[in-house]
Amino acid sequence: MRLKPLTLAVAGLASLLISGAALAQKKYDSGASDKEIKIGGISPYSGPASAYGAIGKAISAYMNKVNDEGGVNGRKLNFISLDDGYNPAKTVEQARKLVEEEEVLFVFNTLGTPPNSAIHKYMNSKKTPQLFVSTGATKWGDPKNFPWTMGWQPSYQSESKVFAAHILETKPNAKIAILYQNDDYGKDYLKGFEDGLGDKAKSMIVSKISYEVTDPTIDSQMVSLKGSGADTFFNITTPKFAAQAIKKAAEIGWKPTHYLNSVSASVGSVMIPAGAENGVGIFTASYLKDPTDPQFQKGKEWDDFVAFMKKYMPNADIKDVNHTFGYTVSQGLVQVLKQAGDNLTRENIMKQAASLDMTLPMLLPGVNVKTGPDDFYPIEREQLARFDGKTWVLFGKVYGR
Repeated sequence: MRLKPLTLAVAGLASLLISGAALAQKKYDSGASDKEIKIGGISPYSGPASAYGAIGKAISAYMNKVNDEGGVNGRKLNFISLDDGYNPAKTVEQARKLVEEEEVLFVFNTLGTPPNSAIHKYMNSKKTPQLFVSTGATKWGDPKNFPWTMGWQPSYQSESKVFAAHILETKPNAKIAILYQNDDYGKDYLKGFEDGLGDKAKSMIVSKISYEVTDPTIDSQMVSLKGSGADTFFNITTPKFAAQAIKKAAEIGWKPTHYLNSVSASVGSVMIPAGAENGVGIFTASYLKDPTDPQFQKGKEWDDFVAFMKKYMPNADIKDVNHTFGYTVSQGLVQVLKQAGDNLTRENIMKQAASLDMTLPMLLPGVNVKTGPDDFYPIEREQLARFDGKTWVLFGKVYGR
């Protein structure tokens, strides 16, 4: 039977409408397609902060896991992760390569305050998400002025205020010495700490000494800090220097009450290299489950993490919390992509990132991920912990909102 021209025309129109509707449901910016989502990353796989390269490696491994399981909404994740050596000038070069040459949909979890600061304005001028940056500087939560940048971990200032509050509660007459990295990261922690001490900051802080990330050691600074007569030490350092500081304090017989910023609290990459016995009694703050803590080494959440490490990072140190960080932030990203569905525009990526309310398996009990259009701080809760020579032992309440 031959169809009449009118019937054919109607059928053709219906077909066009159906395919048009299907196309209308899918929106892509460069870096996204029916088959893949191209994601950029910048990590210090070399240089003075190379211990953090473990985060980038864990993210790559997690994306391999996601791809093996079919991807997100049927799309494979193509993660292009470049090395910047923790050098801001190199970060700029790598960001340009990712955005302008690779044409990634967004850049994810670039590490460090100075590197992210170097590309902050560039990423926003390109209207390309600088998503879940791996730094706690306060400025990453400013959607009004920088709508394309979002943090992930608790802010450095809020964390250092927790340390200040604990000192005021437990040692109100403390004489405090501070070692800090001379950049935005170190100064942000320092500001929060001084603000937390309030009017007592000037009388309680007896010495503040900085170091450069390019310095080979901080031995001379540690000797000077001991010489100040301080009985309390706030250690604002990245992993290489944190381990040096802990070790040097033991060598020179300085035993202050010691507070260590959370970004260097990895048992595997800091405490063991420093000599675990030298770190006994040190305080830190945490929002992630420590993989060395026996209380968390059970149940499905732990079993899933161990299975991931064994299959996708078989030669990596499970004791290094940087792997836990990479695993967890990757889960946050997958949730954003799931929510985005077939609307894979840069604008929608930021919209979905700003509408999260969830818990994740390796976050501490009581710690959650929550964002909003005016709240670009995903994680805002932490708990104090004390090192016992093997693991971090949590105590007290969960701070934050």
